[in-house]
Amino acid sequence: MCEQQLGFGIDIGGSGTKGALVNLHTGEFIGERIKYETPKPATPEAVAATVAKIIDQADWDGPVGIALPGVVRGSSMLTAANIDPSWLHANIHDVFSAVLGERAITFLNDADAAGLAEVAYGNPQAQSGSVIFLTIGTGIGSAFLVEGKLFPNTELGHLLIGNEEAEKIASSGVKKSLGLSFDDWAPRLEKVLGEYERLFNPAAFVIGGGISRKSARWLPLLQLSTPIIPATLLNRAGIVGAALAAHSPEYIAG
Repeated sequence: MCEQQLGFGIDIGGSGTKGALVNLHTGEFIGERIKYETPKPATPEAVAATVAKIIDQADWDGPVGIALPGVVRGSSMLTAANIDPSWLHANIHDVFSAVLGERAITFLNDADAAGLAEVAYGNPQAQSGSVIFLTIGTGIGSAFLVEGKLFPNTELGHLLIGNEEAEKIASSGVKKSLGLSFDDWAPRLEKVLGEYERLFNPAAFVIGGGISRKSARWLPLLQLSTPIIPATLLNRAGIVGAALAAHSPEYIAG
């Protein structure tokens, strides 16, 4: 297999930093995923050192894609969810290049990475029309996709619905913290999706994140006119999308 068919992706989260070598033809991992706890405090320098350890362990010397929990523009983060506020003042390209050396590094939002992966390797319905991809986990991440092309850095989880942010209403983190059953949680999700439907009129919602594995327990409880599709890549999506973006940066151009 030639090198052009391989990519390496990193997914940085509040609790864990994960990486893997990816077959870019299939979206499958080659070998095992490598994971370390995200350091505390999660400063850019500390996280970059953890990423370097993952890449060294994988013995990878090519381009790297890095999915980050916040709005990413060029070499800057405009928001920093679940990581240290010092990211907002750092040139992240310089920080990572200092430990990763002279290689191409591509940064993007973690939900955007997951959305790109779903378009490339997941449900075909994500490839056509206007699709809102959502990762429902501790919060709610979002990616806007039009004919499979990404409009980057949307933050629908922070959209106010009434007096609350959407992710404070219907994330799986809220479900867990309040001890809600799926019967109790589904109306909250329907409220959030209903507002997204009213504002954006997507052709479909694609729902990722850990909750997508249990879609049979909540999907039949929702009543919306927009089709709702469980994502297929589950917890691989961030790494796979980051690897894809590193190999083909035009996916996130603009």
